[in-house]
Amino acid sequence: MINYAPLYQKFAEEGLTRWLARIPEQLEHGLDSKRYSDLPGWQRVVDKFSSAEELTEQGYQVTTDLDRSAVLIKASPALPESEQAKYRNLMKKLMPWRKGPFEIHGTHIDTEWRSDWKWDRLAEFVAPLHNRRVLDVGCGSGYHCWRMAGAGARFVVGIDPSPRFHIQFQLVRKLMGQADGNKVFHLPVGIEDVPPELDYFDTVFSMGVLYHRRSPIDHLYQLKEALRPGGELVLETLVVDGDAQQVLVPTDRYAMMNNVWYLPSPDALVLWLEKCGFVNVRVVDISVTSLEEQRSTEWMSYQSLKDFLDPQDPTKTVEGYPAPKRAVVLAERPY
Repeated sequence: MINYAPLYQKFAEEGLTRWLARIPEQLEHGLDSKRYSDLPGWQRVVDKFSSAEELTEQGYQVTTDLDRSAVLIKASPALPESEQAKYRNLMKKLMPWRKGPFEIHGTHIDTEWRSDWKWDRLAEFVAPLHNRRVLDVGCGSGYHCWRMAGAGARFVVGIDPSPRFHIQFQLVRKLMGQADGNKVFHLPVGIEDVPPELDYFDTVFSMGVLYHRRSPIDHLYQLKEALRPGGELVLETLVVDGDAQQVLVPTDRYAMMNNVWYLPSPDALVLWLEKCGFVNVRVVDISVTSLEEQRSTEWMSYQSLKDFLDPQDPTKTVEGYPAPKRAVVLAERPY
């Protein structure tokens, strides 16, 4: 079973008492096996892995590296091939793996997204994360959370309402051990479950979330309230070309997604942030999403980007909209 005692202890140490009081209810709701019937089976998968501490007791040395493209966990000496094969087969029971990659006890998890490419695009522009408190909104299974810790963050909270992603994160955390694991935590909640006016985090990331929100301006205010005065927002989202008044509102689906509401131009996104009271707003990257960055793999065998584009014109989605293009925007909450 998952041990949440370190999470409770860390939130108490950090003075997040208002959020701490809500966590038991949030976990109960987010991990309700009556709503998510696969949860008990996923948990049994995690239970079959030896933790870093258990491997240490067996004479192995477990090392991690969070500052590389594929987040690394390995034992020295290497686990027996039979044990590595067992772990590989177990991890496949938690598919699909969407954000990564990971390198876990000899198995390379080639996720749908090359999330390291996104990290490489923004890392040089973000305020140094050393000793910072970080919130990652819509973090999936937590790949970027580990990279944030690898960049020096002392406390990282990832939130994502998907119970599958929560279990994937908990598996990685179990294998990480206490040294790295007690810096990074995951809750199966959305931004609306973060207490308002928290005024706490030094850096807040929201990547791949804004276009899923029915009220993007409210989302920006929620992100702002999670930041301390002077804190930095790192916002990454789908955009379209155009001036500050250009916003695409899909009539039905966008790239076969039925929960895409608003795709602003980069200039419109800057205007939205400034209207919400952010300062020093700047676009640091605009990139077209390539078929090499998002694709089907052995670890995510369902449809992916190539299936969502017009086969006759890959500059357009199957619905005829501009193909996915993403912008990274940085902004600060004023003092």
